[in-house]
Amino acid sequence: MKRRAFLFGGIGAAGALLVGWTVLPVRQRLTTSAPLQTEGTEVALNGWVKIDADNSVTIMMCRSEMGQGVHTGLAMILADELDADWSRVRVENAPPDKIFNNLQVVVDGLPFYPDDHGLVRRLADHVTRKLMREIGEIATGGSSGISDLWMPMREAGASARAMLVAAAAQRWRVAETECRTEGGKVMQGTARSVTFGELAAAAGRQSLPDKIRLKEPSAFRLIGRPLHRIDAEPKTDGSARFGIDALPPNLLYASVLMCPTVGGSVKHADVSAALAQRGVVKAFVVPPFDGGSGGVAVIADNVFRAMQALDALKVDWDPGPAAGMTSARLLARLTATLDRDDGHGYYTRGDVDEALRGAAKVVSAEYHAPYLAHGAVEPINCTVLYGGDAATVWVSTQVPGIARAHAAKVLGLRPEQVDLKVMMLGGGFGRRLEADFVSQAAAIAREVKGRPVQTVWTRAQDMTHDFYRPACVSRLRAGLDHDGRLVGWQARSAGQAVVPEMLARDFGFPRIPIDKTAAEGAFDQPYGWPAARISHANVDLPVPVGFWRSVGHSHQAFFTECFLDEAAVAAGKDPVAFRAGLLGEHPRHRAVLERVATLSGWGKPMARAPDGIARARGVALHQSYGSIVAQVAEVSVAPDKTIRVHRVFCVIDCGIAVNPNLIRQQAESGIIFGLSAALYQEITFADGVVQQKNFHDFPVVRMADCPAIETDIIASQEPPQGTGEVCAPPIAPAVANALYTLTGQRLRSLPLKLA
Repeated sequence: MKRRAFLFGGIGAAGALLVGWTVLPVRQRLTTSAPLQTEGTEVALNGWVKIDADNSVTIMMCRSEMGQGVHTGLAMILADELDADWSRVRVENAPPDKIFNNLQVVVDGLPFYPDDHGLVRRLADHVTRKLMREIGEIATGGSSGISDLWMPMREAGASARAMLVAAAAQRWRVAETECRTEGGKVMQGTARSVTFGELAAAAGRQSLPDKIRLKEPSAFRLIGRPLHRIDAEPKTDGSARFGIDALPPNLLYASVLMCPTVGGSVKHADVSAALAQRGVVKAFVVPPFDGGSGGVAVIADNVFRAMQALDALKVDWDPGPAAGMTSARLLARLTATLDRDDGHGYYTRGDVDEALRGAAKVVSAEYHAPYLAHGAVEPINCTVLYGGDAATVWVSTQVPGIARAHAAKVLGLRPEQVDLKVMMLGGGFGRRLEADFVSQAAAIAREVKGRPVQTVWTRAQDMTHDFYRPACVSRLRAGLDHDGRLVGWQARSAGQAVVPEMLARDFGFPRIPIDKTAAEGAFDQPYGWPAARISHANVDLPVPVGFWRSVGHSHQAFFTECFLDEAAVAAGKDPVAFRAGLLGEHPRHRAVLERVATLSGWGKPMARAPDGIARARGVALHQSYGSIVAQVAEVSVAPDKTIRVHRVFCVIDCGIAVNPNLIRQQAESGIIFGLSAALYQEITFADGVVQQKNFHDFPVVRMADCPAIETDIIASQEPPQGTGEVCAPPIAPAVANALYTLTGQRLRSLPLKLA
C-alpha cells in the first residue's frame, strides 16, 4: 500500500507539474543563452541586435534568404521599433540558439479549422509554442518568417531603444520621458542629440527593461514603406554568396551518379576507369541518405572533371522498391484508395449524406494533380571540410539545425563540433528543407580529411532525385436546392502525406496517421457550407515526397475552386456572386473577392486580344498561411490550342503590409511559379525512373509568355501573415475557370491541356 501510495502520489505530482508547466507563458525570446559574439566596438543589447560606435546596427537573422526578402522585412520590423537609421542597418546570420526556433510554422500545422477559437485550440497552440521554444528547429518555411518573428523583433527593437534612452538620460541627467528617438539618435527636444553609436557602450551596461512599450502603428516610420531590399546591392554587384559560391582554400569538387530509380542503391561499381582520368582524386560508392538514393561519387580537382568522370563508371544498380513503378500504376493506387477508404475527416458539419440525398441537383467530379519537382535555379550543392574532430559546412539550407545534426551524425561528431554556415539560397521552395544532400556531402568529404569538398549535382540529378510534391486525386460532390443554393459539400482526396515521411527520415519518428498539409486548401476554407465532410486518405507509395511551395494548398485549391465554379454553373449563378453568397461570416474574404471583381471589370464584356482571338475571365479565392488572396485571370486560346494568360489581377489581405514592395514581388513570383505548374509541369515515372531531366521537359513560364500582373494590397491593422506562398494556389483554378467560360471544356487534371 505504501508503494502504491508512493506511485500514485508521484504520478499525481508529475501531472500537477505538467499542468503547471503548460499554463506558464512561453519562455523569453529576447536573449540568447550565450552572449552574441561582437567585434571591435560592437555592443550587443540583446540576442537580436548589436550597435557599433560608428552608428551601424547589425540585426541577427535566423531565417534563410531565398529570394523572398525575409531579411529585409525582419530588419525593418526591428529597426522601426529601435528608430534606427535604415541606411546604417545590416544583417548577420544568427548563431544556433533556442530563441531563434520557428514556433509559428508548427502551430500553423495543427489540424484545426481556422474559425476554431475554442479552448482546445487555444491550449494546443499555447502548448505547441512552449514545446517548440525548447525542442523546435530554426526553420524557414510555411510562409512564417514574418508572422513568427513579428513580436520578438518588435520587442527586441523596443528593448534596445529603451536601453539607449536610459543611457542618454543618465548622460544628460534628465528624465527618460524627456528623451525621444529618431533616425539613429536620442534627442532631448531640439537642444541636443547623441547617436546610438556614441551611446552603445553605456547602453550595454544598462539592465534589460522589465517592461517595454511598443509603438502604435501610427508611429511606424519604416513598416509599411516599399523600401529597397537589403540584399539587392550585393546580388547586383556579385558580392552575395550562395551555397555554390563557397570557395575555401584547397577546394576539391565532387559529382555523384545516383541510381536512376528513385530510392535505389548500388549493388556493385567498377570505378577503375574513372580513377584513371586526369584530375580525379577518389571514386567510391555512397549509400542512400535520409530518404534519398545511393550512388557513386567522384572527387576531382575541378567540377567539370568530376562530372565527366561519371561517364566512365560501370555500375550495377539495385532499383529498390520503386522498380516497375509507372505513373499509370501510381494513379491507379490513388483512385483505388478512394474506392475503399474515406480517409480521415478534417472537417465535418451537419449530415452531408442526408443533405446530398435531399438535394434537387447533385454535381460530382474527379480531379487529378501530378507529382512536381522544385526546380530551384541553384542546383543542389554542399561544401564540407572535415578535420577529424571538427567540421565546417557551407550550405544553402532552410533548416540549419537539421542540416548540422545530420552532418555531425555522418561524421561521427557532436552537433556543436560542426560549424554550419548558412549561405544565400538560389531558390528553395521546400527542397532545401531536406538533409539528404548534406549527409551525402559529409560522407564524401570524410574520404579526404583535411581538404574541403564541394558536392554539386547536375540539373538532371537534381530533377530526378527530388522530394516531389505529392500527386493527389480528389472526388467532390455538391448538392443544390431548387433555388440553386448550396446545401451539401463533400470532398475526398487521396495522396501521400509529407509530414509523416519527413518526421520519419529526419527524426526517426513513427509515421503519424494525420497530416494537415495533405488536406489544407480543402478543409480550411471560409465558405459557409450548410453541411460538409472533407477528408483525406494517406497512401504509402515508393516516391520520395516533400514540402513544395504552398504544399497541399497547391493542388487542393485547384480542386476546390474549380469545383466551386462547377457548382455555380449548375446553379445558374455568376461565380463571383455564388462565392460571395457563401462568405456571410467572413467579411474580410468577401471584401477581397469584391475588390478583385471591381479591379478586373468582372461582369463586363471582354475585348478580344490584339490578334482578334476571344478572351475570358476566371476567378479564384483562397486562404493560406493566414492571408486571403483572390485572383482573376484573363485567358485566350490560340488556334493551335496554346493557352495564353494575358493578365492577372491579384488582391491580397495579409494583415499589416510590412513592405509592400516585397509583397508585390512575392505575388508576382507566386503567380509565375503556380502558372508554370498549371500550364506545363508534371513529373512522370517509367519503371521507377523520373522522365523529366531539365527545364526543356519541365518548363517554366518565360518572359515572352508572362502575363501582366496587377497586385492590390488591402490595408489592414491585423498582424502580418504569410506572403511567400499564398499567391501560387489560386492561379491554376482561375485559369481553368476562364478556359471553361471560353471553350466549354472543364479541365480537371493538371497541367491544363485542351482536347
